[in-house]
Amino acid sequence: MKASLIISVYKNTVALQAILDSLIRQTEQDFEVIISEDGQDPAMASFIQSYPFRWPMQHLTQEDKGWRKERILNRSVVAARTDWLVFIDGDCVLHPRFMEYHIRYQQRGVMLAGKRIKLSPKLSERMIKGEKIHFFPYLFWHRGCRFVEEAFFCQWAERFRRPVKHLVGSNMSMSRTDLMAINGFDENYTLPATGEDYDIEWRMIANGCKIVSLRNLAVQYHLYHKENWQNHDENSIYCAQMQALNKIYCEKGIQQ
Repeated sequence: MKASLIISVYKNTVALQAILDSLIRQTEQDFEVIISEDGQDPAMASFIQSYPFRWPMQHLTQEDKGWRKERILNRSVVAARTDWLVFIDGDCVLHPRFMEYHIRYQQRGVMLAGKRIKLSPKLSERMIKGEKIHFFPYLFWHRGCRFVEEAFFCQWAERFRRPVKHLVGSNMSMSRTDLMAINGFDENYTLPATGEDYDIEWRMIANGCKIVSLRNLAVQYHLYHKENWQNHDENSIYCAQMQALNKIYCEKGIQQ
């Protein structure tokens, strides 16, 4: 196998089915699937048992005790059978060439970074139903879509890369060797945001890695859902403290 696709999920089996169905259409099929579940939802377990997986699959789960995504991600990193780890969220459907480009440009010392379009409720519903959508520009400009420019696959983007300032946790890949060199995800983050992407980014860069853009190559469609916004100041403060101390190797990570 060339890569391990780690899908972070929490209860939403409808979205997970849309993601798995999009995997069937991938131009590159030599990968395993790891479903990384921060919770123990019986409906999720039942769905996974019934879905006709075409790829080697692992389902990792843990008791629902609030936000512990970093913990289950670390378990997924350890369980992965390959060195190249592709991370997505359980509400992001993939363009058919998504895995191809995350695998094509894999390289030790590199973090591959893509983006995503946030679909409107109407387009999300159509995608969940499995309808074929022609992604012409006018279709995305109607109310509800955000980051429209990320929706389109462009072959020329291989030569003329649009830069990426930061990693997005739903569309990134990296070497497990590089990730384990900084002790994986920091489990001290107990709220969404920062710990699943920016914290990884600054520590890996400090350890000699660099970001390479996959914008308009590894295309991803984020399904609409109501935002459950929380104040993330606690995460930001903790991250700033770790940066000030140059704590590249986190204390509460894979090795504790």
